[in-house]
Amino acid sequence: MKAYWRRFHAQRLFVKLFLVMVVSTVTVSIVTSLVTIRMSERLFTETFGITNSKVLNQIRTGMESFNDSVVNAAAYAAQNGTIKTYLSGGESDSTRMAGTYFGMNQQMRRVKSNVDAYSVGLTAVGVNGRNYSTDRNYWPVPEDRLIGHPLSQRTEAEPKRLIYQYDMERGEDGKAVPYIVASKALMERTTGFIYGDLYISIREDEFRRFYGNFTSAGNDVVILDASGRIVSSNRAEWIGTVSAQLLGYAEPSAENEEVVRRNADVFGRSSILLSSYIPEYDFYLVNLIDRDYAAGKIVNFRDLVLVGGLIVGAALLLVFLITRRQTRSLTVLVRQMSTVTEKDFDNYVRVTESAGYEVQELSRAYNYMLDELNNYIARLLETQKERRNAELAALQRQINPHFLYNTLASIKILVQKGDKEAAAETINALISLLQNTISNVSETITIEQELENMRNYVFINHARYGDRIRVNVFAAPDCMHYRVPKLIIQPFIENAFFHAFNEKQNGMIYVLVSQADGQLVCEVSDNGDGMDDVGEWSKAEGGTALPNSKSKRQLFTGIGVRNVHNRITLLYGEEYGISIDSQKGEGTKIKITLPLITEES
Repeated sequence: MKAYWRRFHAQRLFVKLFLVMVVSTVTVSIVTSLVTIRMSERLFTETFGITNSKVLNQIRTGMESFNDSVVNAAAYAAQNGTIKTYLSGGESDSTRMAGTYFGMNQQMRRVKSNVDAYSVGLTAVGVNGRNYSTDRNYWPVPEDRLIGHPLSQRTEAEPKRLIYQYDMERGEDGKAVPYIVASKALMERTTGFIYGDLYISIREDEFRRFYGNFTSAGNDVVILDASGRIVSSNRAEWIGTVSAQLLGYAEPSAENEEVVRRNADVFGRSSILLSSYIPEYDFYLVNLIDRDYAAGKIVNFRDLVLVGGLIVGAALLLVFLITRRQTRSLTVLVRQMSTVTEKDFDNYVRVTESAGYEVQELSRAYNYMLDELNNYIARLLETQKERRNAELAALQRQINPHFLYNTLASIKILVQKGDKEAAAETINALISLLQNTISNVSETITIEQELENMRNYVFINHARYGDRIRVNVFAAPDCMHYRVPKLIIQPFIENAFFHAFNEKQNGMIYVLVSQADGQLVCEVSDNGDGMDDVGEWSKAEGGTALPNSKSKRQLFTGIGVRNVHNRITLLYGEEYGISIDSQKGEGTKIKITLPLITEES
């Protein structure tokens, strides 16, 4: 007897959970039966709350937004002189025709930008026989067929209106595809002369998206035009058919009746009909609810699921309350230990004395592990910091001799020429550069100072080579106060002077400084010889690897370029650095990305 009692006591949690689930299941069965009986007495119309005037207003809002975009596009086209010239002008030479077509292409792109939020096709047809289409495959109607077409006749009969019409075309696969076409006559305001027509076509399956989310089985939406033709519906078999009976039900009986609600017998079934007239389209928006289907859905599963969910939630709450006391310490331990995956090594576990022995021992072992891990990380960070400082010092020593060598060579040539004044000015520029560059390797300077240093360097090279290579600087005023490591731009100016113009005698170097996406961007580009073996400096590769130092071409493998990249990545991380884009005969573009820093660290 005692053995059975001990076994029962060890399984007491399971017994409690089992009893709770039994009670919950019985309760769910009883309550579900009561709710089902009560729901059977409700009117079936309550199960289709979607079919009301608010839903129709939402659908209208979406359709009116599309109409506003179409109106803006048509208005822009009607006021555009380039489009008018293309559609009404006469023949000219091929050069002018090419320019006219190019202008038409640009302006039609701007017209289409008004309706870019929708998948549509634009077609323009002029009185001079010219036409233009943004996508001839989208609405595959030949432009010459539009002349005298019913679409065109009605458009030109009412030139001041934007008209929506139904059209059926066959695609390349031979299948008939229904369209809704918005057309507008392009007319001179002063003379009334119609010089062309603009057609904005949208496939019916795209137009259906305005109301597709509001349809379901037994709940259909129909769009009728003024003749009773169904231009769009979630029921594909109805599209294109004419139903005068449905039009009669949809038309309001009073002028101030915004939403029509009627019982209707259409398409061989008894339905509840909701209708709203949309004057912008001259369409009727009709919602049909199948009475028989709605009556078959008399059981409200939403209420059933809601009640069942509440009961299950109550049962889970009871289970939580019962097990919480026994598992709380372990849950807290697991939650705190899981923060290690988020690199939180300072979240030590603290448990109360009431926790079990196993939990306390696990906590002590976990805290000891964190102590050891934090000590190791501290030592590792200190080692990395010392290594980085050593590397930065080595990089600075590499860059300075490289720069000094080229500068002194320039001064030597000036002295040999006997130009003492230019040599003095060059020496002064060199002195200014040395004063601003020979200092602590971790020191940074402002963009304004870096550009001033660069101008001194350019002056030195102009004194040596003349003005055959000119430098233009474009720096945003709001970037001048940002700080950067020294000698960031100079190595690229140096490479452009010495390596970019071996084949070309004259050229330009452009320096641009701006900020974008929270980064400081410095670009150095030239129109020099360029190269076709940039290699791993491609931005597509991330710009994180240096060019192959063993390459026979040394245009961008100089010490200055390599060290600039290394300095940036060591100081700020791998997300910053240098990317190079170059093509043979077209020049080279270097892009330097840096963080936005306003104070020297």
